[in-house]
Amino acid sequence: MKGAAFEKYIILYLPWLFSLLFKADPEVSYIVAWLGSFFIFYVTLSGKIKPLPTDRSTAEQIMRPIFLVQIIFAGYMACTSIFFFFDVLGYQDFHKTSQFYLVDQNLLELTAQCQRYYCLAHAAFVTGILSFMNYPVKSKYRIEDEKVADLLYKMAIVTLPVSILFLKIPGLSQFANQFNSLSFIACTIALAFAIPLHKIWNTLVCFGLYLFNVYQALTSGFKEPIILSILVLGIFLYPTYKKLVFVTFVPLIIALFVVLPTYNQAYRQSAWADDVSADEASQQALDAALGSGDNSAAKETNWTFLAYRLSEIEMFTKFVKSTPDKMDFYDFQLLQQSAIAIIPRIFWPSKPVTEELVMQRVYDAGVVSYNSNVSAKPAFVVDAYLSYGGIGIFIAMLIYGSLAQLISIQAEKLFGGYVLGTALIFSGLFQILWRGLSFEFLINTVFWSYVSMVIIHKIMVSQHILKEVA
Repeated sequence: MKGAAFEKYIILYLPWLFSLLFKADPEVSYIVAWLGSFFIFYVTLSGKIKPLPTDRSTAEQIMRPIFLVQIIFAGYMACTSIFFFFDVLGYQDFHKTSQFYLVDQNLLELTAQCQRYYCLAHAAFVTGILSFMNYPVKSKYRIEDEKVADLLYKMAIVTLPVSILFLKIPGLSQFANQFNSLSFIACTIALAFAIPLHKIWNTLVCFGLYLFNVYQALTSGFKEPIILSILVLGIFLYPTYKKLVFVTFVPLIIALFVVLPTYNQAYRQSAWADDVSADEASQQALDAALGSGDNSAAKETNWTFLAYRLSEIEMFTKFVKSTPDKMDFYDFQLLQQSAIAIIPRIFWPSKPVTEELVMQRVYDAGVVSYNSNVSAKPAFVVDAYLSYGGIGIFIAMLIYGSLAQLISIQAEKLFGGYVLGTALIFSGLFQILWRGLSFEFLINTVFWSYVSMVIIHKIMVSQHILKEVA
């Protein structure tokens, strides 16, 4: 573990160890584990475990794994569970629902146990990142600084039709998502570059592409694309317009968390259940979210969203309850299924459907019933637990963090530095690492995204966009 003494990495695991000491008191154990993730954020982002990269300012390297990937992945995984915890204790909107509320002690203990696993996962994850976080990266290729803005503009235009093309070709639709994400990142960075350079045409085109991505997010029926579309633009504009971004984007993100539960619920009801067109459903959902029009479809309260939809800990408790008591650990079975998922369907038309493979363990664990029309795919940390319990979480998350950091560094080596390497290619093609999904989906996406990265690099070299460093 280059760059930091081994004993410093032990500090990352102290919150998890302390939470184990208070195992007999699930409330205290949960709080210790939950606060432990904030402790991990502090000691890693302050550079106390290992010095942060000094080749760029913090604002200019925020897309690197130690910053954005950790904040989104670990923050979503380990910090959002607080609302479910209060719900278990009988609170709603942080107010006690009844003085005579009987707490489900079994569920409380499971919640504390899962939070301890989250804390362990967070520590292992950043251990992997820090172990390979060696900067500055010596790039093997370079590109002239004055050509970066135009290249980003061209990438934004080219990658969108490529993603649509992959969507139309049977068996290759899995590539559509990665190039759609790359298109979104490219147009967002290109827009952030074009605005301060006063490139009017580039700004207008990129802004149009950005609005198209926002429209796709609004009509997806999911909350994450909407939040990310705003968050990413703010991140890229922040180095140039720090104060403006802070006073506009921070309140905007907070506002989204307030209105999105109602918007999503109303949109899904209209578009998915009532078979209304996307545009009309979006307008109805917007009216419901803003408190105007027919609000009958908006049955999900903000608290329900925060406690049961924002976090995935409720589903985790159900898996922990059933495994290994009712279902044995899967050992290497999930990795074997991931290897199958990697093979493109164009080469294996009868390949098992990945969604069905993933959902089978959900049904077996009794998380949802076969008759329910719900997709409840387990998160990466849950699959790690289902494979080998606590040791599975440690090993899987250590590998997860290591791969994220190694891929980011490789991207910077191949694409001449941070802007094209990490900000564009890594954030575009490997965006799935921000959230983490089931083993099959994540491993498949990372594998083929790496292949795509190499192909894009070869094309840029052949077109003399990238030049090898002498």
